Formats: sequence, C-alpha cells, structure tokens
Amino acid sequence: MENRKLSICMIGFGNAGKEFCRLLIKKREEIKDTYDFDVIVTAISTKSKGALYDPTGVDLSRALHEVESEGRFSENNPKRTDGSTLEIIKKSGADVLIELSTLSIKDGQPAISHIEEAFRNNMHVITANKGPIAWDYKRLKRMANEKNLAFLHETTVMDGTPVFNLVEKTLPGCRVLRFKGILNSTTNFIMEEMEAGSDFETALKEAQRRGFAEANPSMDIDGWDAAAKTAALINVLMDGEVNPMTIDTTGISGITVKDIEEAKKKGGKIKLLCEGYRENGRVKGRVYPAFVDNRDIFSKVDSTTSILSITTDLMGEICIVERNPEIQQTAYGIYSDLLTLIKEWF
Repeated sequence: MENRKLSICMIGFGNAGKEFCRLLIKKREEIKDTYDFDVIVTAISTKSKGALYDPTGVDLSRALHEVESEGRFSENNPKRTDGSTLEIIKKSGADVLIELSTLSIKDGQPAISHIEEAFRNNMHVITANKGPIAWDYKRLKRMANEKNLAFLHETTVMDGTPVFNLVEKTLPGCRVLRFKGILNSTTNFIMEEMEAGSDFETALKEAQRRGFAEANPSMDIDGWDAAAKTAALINVLMDGEVNPMTIDTTGISGITVKDIEEAKKKGGKIKLLCEGYRENGRVKGRVYPAFVDNRDIFSKVDSTTSILSITTDLMGEICIVERNPEIQQTAYGIYSDLLTLIKEWF
C-alpha cells in the first residue's frame, strides 16, 4: 500500500531550516512506517539563497550541499525557480507552510503575510518565527480556525521545549496567572562572563566569537528578543493582545561590573528576566535585569540554558528548564509540530 503524501513549502533556509531538513532526511522512512505518510518538500524560498520548486519533492541532500558549498542554491540546479515568496507559496501546492524567515521585531512582517497567504491557499502552518505570534496571534489563529487549519508554533519560545503544548495538552482546566523566565541565552552568557571578571565589551565579543551573539547584538542586549518571546507567551498562554513594543523592556547594556560585584556580595546574581502578569484586569509584560538570590532556582540557570516558570490557578507553579540547547533542539521543535500535525489533523 502506497504512503500518503504530505508536502511542505519552506520559507527560509538558515541554520534551523537546514537542520530540520537533515532531520527530515534521517526520519523520512520512520515517518512512513509509523504514520503512513511520505513527507516531501515541494518548495523552498529564501531571501538570499534563491528558491527551488519541484512538485515531486526537492532533493534536500543536494540543496543542503549547494548551500554549504556555494552559499546559495546552484545556478545549475534544474529546480531553481523565480517569483516572489508569496507567488512560490501559492505555486507550491503544499499541504503545510513552514515559516522560518528572519524575525522583524518592529511588525512581524513579512512572516505574517506569508502565513496569511498560506491560509488563503488552505495550507496548515508551522512557524518558528516568533514575530507573527508576538504581533498578530489572535487574528491569525482566528483565520486558521475559520478554515479548520492548524497553526503550530512550539519553536518560537525555548526551541523544541514543550512550553505551549505543556499548557494546552497537560494542564486542562488551568488558567495561567503569570509566568517568569530567563529566555535569552546571549544576555545570560554575557552576565556570566562578567561574573567571572570580564567587562561588558569583552564578554560581548566572546559571545560573538562563540556564535551566541550576532554581529549586531542589539536584539539581544537591548532586550527585544526577550520582549518578543514575552509577547508570544502572553498572547498564547494568557489570552493577551500585546506586541513587543508594548512590553516594558530594559536590556543589559547598562549593567556594569560593579553591579555584578554588588549582586555577588548580596549573595546573588543579575539575570535578564521576562515576566507576564495580570494587573487590574489587564495582561502586561516586562523584561528587565534583576537581582536573583543564590537560593533561587533561577540563579542556577547558566550559559545558554533557559528556564520558564508558569503559575496557574489550579496546579500552582511549574518550572521547565532547557539545558544548553543546540540547533538540533530548534529543528526538533519544528519536527515535533510536524508530527503533531500528522497525528491530529490528518
């Protein structure tokens, strides 16, 4: 008996996209055997690497090789295609869009437009881009519901750690009252280096050298990445309607070695915290550097580790920790959403 086909259109082919494709190549036969689906990628559209289209399935091994060796899809690849991303989404005829484009902190675009186009063409959506969740979750979710389509986004906060699924699937009847997290690994690493004696600039350069921080690190050190994650958590877990610009955000650029030393003398550390909470009937968010006592579990979160504490009305406080993730954990988040889609929507 022939496996059913499940086709994917991918937007973006950066580190997460490439690692997901490696995982898909590795797991393709397992998916066939377990779920009776043959998963293929019919289109890949990127901003700088070109685009590929093959209704029978793009050769992912070749695509990976070309990008690794040439930095883009080869001019000699017969499956190269032209057209805007929106045109390629429509042309792909795919069952599901996987949105992996670069985050735009100011408005969540063009990822929001990509998702809208997918819904218009009756495609399920998996996104690892936190922009649409942080900026326009309720409206996009409504669009999906109206067409009976999946809108999955586990990877947008804490990589593949089951944060949204934890609440939705395993805490029935619970209302999230508040949350607190350490969700940006770059700032965590920088302040840890400062605790060891480095000044801010030296610690930042080390983070850049190790690949934790971008050449332009403002998204991290000014708190915007954390603000986007905070907005996404509020919008999904607390039924809020915020965006990164409405989160009260302070980064770590003003933190000095003296601040770190004073925290140490008081028996604690400084961490960049993300919070969502209810105040006077409204849901609000905050990102800020704060003193954390050494007796607090949050003080043990080191290097690129993340933590999220969720407080509910019925289950009290639950903490989940992601220990020093690599790109594989991000790829797994996308893959786990794909399996959820197969199991629950087909």
